[in-house]
Amino acid sequence: MRHTASQRCCLSLADGFVETEGLHQKQSGGSGSFGHVKIRWSSLPAEQFDRIEFVDETRGGVIPKVFIRSVEAGIREAAASGGLAGFAVGGFRAVLYDGSSHEVDGKDFAFASAARIAFRKLLDEVGTEVLEPVMRVEVRVPDEFTGPVIGDLNARHGRINEVEGSEGESAIRAIVPLAEMFGYVGDLRGLTQGRGVYVMEPAGYEQAPQHVKQQLMEARR
Repeated sequence: MRHTASQRCCLSLADGFVETEGLHQKQSGGSGSFGHVKIRWSSLPAEQFDRIEFVDETRGGVIPKVFIRSVEAGIREAAASGGLAGFAVGGFRAVLYDGSSHEVDGKDFAFASAARIAFRKLLDEVGTEVLEPVMRVEVRVPDEFTGPVIGDLNARHGRINEVEGSEGESAIRAIVPLAEMFGYVGDLRGLTQGRGVYVMEPAGYEQAPQHVKQQLMEARR
């Protein structure tokens, strides 16, 4: 199996939300640095797995507006490689609803750091799920090769959706993980004595099975 940079992670959030807090506070003799955020996290619809929505709901200037962009930047930076095996995390909404600042020590980098801390706390609490790209595949073969081709697609962890036969030819339609389709041209040729053809197109992302997660973890060691 081959894994690609297109794999992603999503938060393991059920319906509802989770709240976490991040505090960056350092004092080293001279001027210090301070940033404090409280963030409410929730999942976006499954089809928005690659989106991150940031909303500022703070009131009364608890966090000066000049630092709000730094909070968002900290979240996006942490999400870019914070998931299982270092993959990007998406498909969530982050609502900044409270926090605090310091008149002298409030700094952009401190609020970005506080946001990253809040994000790491979120991952510690809920974890992430690996998503892998899947393809919509249609294979056309003479009827006598239908069985072997279906068996091969099943072995690639494919999901057969439809098999349609007409005039001695079968059209097999399935959803198959992209990682399982590398080298398929040659394999199909061998299975069908060169008489099979196929087309495929992206069909979105689905949660990866446990064996894929394990392989990803081992590959990152």
